[in-house]
Amino acid sequence: MAEMVKSVLKVKTTSRNQMVDITRRVEAVVGGGFFDGFVIVYVPHTTAGITIQENADPDVQHDLLRKLATLVPKDEDYYQHNEGNSDSHVKTAMVGNNVQVIVEQSRLTLGQWQGVYLCEFDGPRERTVIVQGFNYALPRD
Repeated sequence: MAEMVKSVLKVKTTSRNQMVDITRRVEAVVGGGFFDGFVIVYVPHTTAGITIQENADPDVQHDLLRKLATLVPKDEDYYQHNEGNSDSHVKTAMVGNNVQVIVEQSRLTLGQWQGVYLCEFDGPRERTVIVQGFNYALPRD
């Protein structure tokens, strides 16, 4: 029988465009050693995303944010959305607003250099991240 766990995380960002490593906070939701299943990490915002990316070298986050800024500039003469954050919406559409990760023994099965990131594209703000896990493991004796 499956068991569900859910947690709502609050993440404060400090820049307009930023990547925040939330891996440990996500793993804490399924902590305890008896969790085998999967977890969905979802951000209910239209100007922030969730991704899995390298967490060993911060230059990777820098490079990703710079490339997104080049591909999707803040100001374009054809933007019609009057809030001034059309680029943020486009970046979110490109990155996506959720990831799913397999969990084994309460550990995310990420690669050696991977982490789960909140991608801020319209900050600084406080963002909500919903973590919902589905456990298929039976308690161990």
